[in-house]
Amino acid sequence: MAKRTTLIWSTVLSAGLSIPTMVDAHGIWFAQRAKQIAIIYGIGGDDLEAVKRQPNMESVQAWDAELNPIRAQLRTAGPVVLVDTDAPPTIVSAVLQNGTWSKLPDGEFVKKAKDEVPNSVKSETTIKYATMIKGPLAKPVPLIPAQTLQIVPVGTLPDKLGTPMTYRVFFKGKPVAGATIINDMVNDPDAAEIATGPDGAVTLPVRNQGLNVLRAVYVSPSDQPAKIDRYEHTATLSFTLPHAPEK
Repeated sequence: MAKRTTLIWSTVLSAGLSIPTMVDAHGIWFAQRAKQIAIIYGIGGDDLEAVKRQPNMESVQAWDAELNPIRAQLRTAGPVVLVDTDAPPTIVSAVLQNGTWSKLPDGEFVKKAKDEVPNSVKSETTIKYATMIKGPLAKPVPLIPAQTLQIVPVGTLPDKLGTPMTYRVFFKGKPVAGATIINDMVNDPDAAEIATGPDGAVTLPVRNQGLNVLRAVYVSPSDQPAKIDRYEHTATLSFTLPHAPEK
């Protein structure tokens, strides 16, 4: 694995892309709150102010098991952002345009482009994507156009933790090498990142008999070098394995 990972990083560097260094990249993901679907913003145990970020959330979509679209919209309920749908969904997705941030020499981030912060050491535009699988699908998980970066399971999800599961990461609809994945951004956010191979794939054991939230990060070059150094794309895939029946 180490040899393959080194080769992947060499490929990324030769393409002129920066390697992600923000191993603690925040993201958005879906989770159940009081039997309703909520969008969470944060990392690890940090459930941060999703309501404050709701105006920048877009492309909220849902589908049934046959991949028929279902109307979906966001609703604020106190400190939580919920997803209301016209019917029980099997897949839900959303995008958060998280803005442009510059890192100062002291490590602080400010929400400004680098032409506004002459002493910045890094400036990037960050976009967060989230997909949830909520139930069995009659068809494979599709590529969702709004999900510029997307984690897609290869095959059906297992029902036991520890089962090896292959995922493929897509960027702009194509498998991408060099995206970095962690298996559980909620319970193990500081885990060593694993890079996808040339086919965009990585195989990991399913970590939880409950909520699983995988995170992928991919960095693409800037098309506005006067304002930002790069784009950081962060995608999550969430799904829940059922627990054993109560006795």
